[in-house]
Amino acid sequence: QVQLVESGGGSVQAGGSLRLTCAAAGYPYSRLCLAWFRQAPGKRREGVAAISTDGLPPYYTSSVKGRFTISLDNTGKIAYLQMDDLKPEDTGVYTCAAEPPKRNYCTTALAAGAMPLEYKHWSQGTQVTVSP
Repeated sequence: QVQLVESGGGSVQAGGSLRLTCAAAGYPYSRLCLAWFRQAPGKRREGVAAISTDGLPPYYTSSVKGRFTISLDNTGKIAYLQMDDLKPEDTGVYTCAAEPPKRNYCTTALAAGAMPLEYKHWSQGTQVTVSP
């Protein structure tokens, strides 16, 4: 049974940094596609960043480009979201997701520069609060 264990949220002042970690416990395959989403109060959930073990360039939503970096460890089962120069508008609940429902869905999306949106597994979410 796959479980996504997320950690690393917290509160920082604007300009600060946080790093989120998402571990795909029990994931049986060597090929992994993983993403982070966030949802601010009163707003729709949005895709923040995505990465796969296929080696394609990661996806970043435009508002975080140059500030956030998504990466995988050498096992390909743990992902990190390094968030620098945080802004108050980055505040929200951050959730990681993994394993799209179709085999080539992630590769196709990343190759097109798009965010893969559909996943089988989701973490519990962690709060990120950025104060002015």
